[in-house]
Amino acid sequence: MDHARTRVLTGARLAVTPDPVTGLGAIVIDGETLAWAGPQAELPAQFADKETHDLEGRLVTPALIDCHTHLVHGGNRTREFEMRLEGASYEDIARAGGGIVSTVVATRDASEADLLADALPRLDALLAEGVSTVEIKSGYGLDIQTELSMLRVARALERERPVSIRTSFLGAHAIPPEYEGRADDYLDDVCLPALRAAHADGLADAVDGFCENIAFSAAQIERVFVEARSLGLPVKLHAEQLSHQGGTQLAARYHALSADHLEYADEADAKAMSEAGMVAVLLPGAFYFLQETKWPPVAALREHGVPMAVATDCNPGSSPLTSLLLAMNMACTLFRLTPDEALRAVTVNAAKALGLADRGVIAPGMRADLAIWNASAPAELAGRIGFNPLHQRIFRGRPC
Repeated sequence: MDHARTRVLTGARLAVTPDPVTGLGAIVIDGETLAWAGPQAELPAQFADKETHDLEGRLVTPALIDCHTHLVHGGNRTREFEMRLEGASYEDIARAGGGIVSTVVATRDASEADLLADALPRLDALLAEGVSTVEIKSGYGLDIQTELSMLRVARALERERPVSIRTSFLGAHAIPPEYEGRADDYLDDVCLPALRAAHADGLADAVDGFCENIAFSAAQIERVFVEARSLGLPVKLHAEQLSHQGGTQLAARYHALSADHLEYADEADAKAMSEAGMVAVLLPGAFYFLQETKWPPVAALREHGVPMAVATDCNPGSSPLTSLLLAMNMACTLFRLTPDEALRAVTVNAAKALGLADRGVIAPGMRADLAIWNASAPAELAGRIGFNPLHQRIFRGRPC
């Protein structure tokens, strides 16, 4: 241990710890790692003379993790918001040339510099609420070059801000107009070659797909999963959002990290996810914005012990949401998660959804990514709307 870099935080109310800490707690940060955490009265004597900061009773959680976003994209789709208010459905808009395909046009037209400049304010909004890790998907290029450009921009965000970025290749997001009616040809000509190129360039941490009646069938997604497995990349899936297409069962067979959305999933899907060790990523922003009425099977997920994560699904069309705190509130008010479940959903369970074992919990050996809040109880984070109680974010042991 490098004692010269050791700092002690005292007077903290700790949340998301391996064992509950009642009363005031303390945390020892050694460089970029947590060296100790527990009740303040039990702070080891070896740390008594180290630099100490009294947090005066503030709540400390692991820094938040947004495990499902489409943060990098061109353009916006506010006209579609108006169309939905006029009665058009998500499918109506997509089949009329809107939806994902309209963002594809804007993204293809944008330079990497433009995509980076547009993404930074969205990222900054997340960081301002205590987020330290963000997953970002491709999927708005749908040609080889633009898919790779999106992933390069996502990687570049780490150089611009103190944040950890995880990338997911989402070439199987939609069928571009030039391949209308030829989804398998698109997979052969664009998606699979782009996936191989992204892997060769070190741009993809995982592989995702959209299994839906307006996108790709389970059989087509399986082709992508087979390729991902051959490259040694983990998979995840947008599944059962608008209808039940069997995507969750497919994802379970491939031991996916997560299945996301899940409004039309059922108990059999929850059981399969449990047996496969998967995470259910709930996206209440899309549920709210699309005015959906069918809940994901939260009770079945609980019954079968499936960890639930919550994310913003930040995207220009169905969830233009850049507040993970609001997503927590929505998960409680719309899906009836408890505040404790909501906090675990954006920390330890979100980390698991990304395959990250080094963050999301306040415990020795974990990354020193923390959020310090002007709050005394975790319920205050999910229980407010439009109020940000963040006092300080700590990333890799450094206040920022």
